[in-house]
Amino acid sequence: MRLLVGMLGFAVVFATAGIVISADAPTPAAMNPKVKAMVDSARAAVTKVSLETLKTAIDSKEKAVILDVRDQPEFALGHIPGAINISRGTLEFNVFSKISDENTKIYVYCRSGARAALATKTLNDLGYKNAVLVDGSYADWIKAGYPVER
Repeated sequence: MRLLVGMLGFAVVFATAGIVISADAPTPAAMNPKVKAMVDSARAAVTKVSLETLKTAIDSKEKAVILDVRDQPEFALGHIPGAINISRGTLEFNVFSKISDENTKIYVYCRSGARAALATKTLNDLGYKNAVLVDGSYADWIKAGYPVER
């Protein structure tokens, strides 16, 4: 029994550490200037839509994919309803198996918008013609009072 309790405690500590590490990722204002320039360039190269546009698409049951590019522990804490998760770090390797039609409408978001900008640009470079950046963060979605799934 002690072993089981100890192992459970160990798992909780490591799970929590993973969430803290993900949550501590730099915001666009705090990132290295070279990385910020890269994110700004990606943001300028892609089509952007507002949070309200995404909310309307969800409410109208638009045939689209909502793609959350945060890491899995962040996604597990809560996400936009109906979203699928492909971490930005594995996007190129996993997207084709999860979204096979390159004409699919894809709404891309993350915690701050930085990973989503890079991911949207990557999707466009990979041939996804209708991938758009949600111009607002997951935190903005929550502040707007929109629903979340857990």
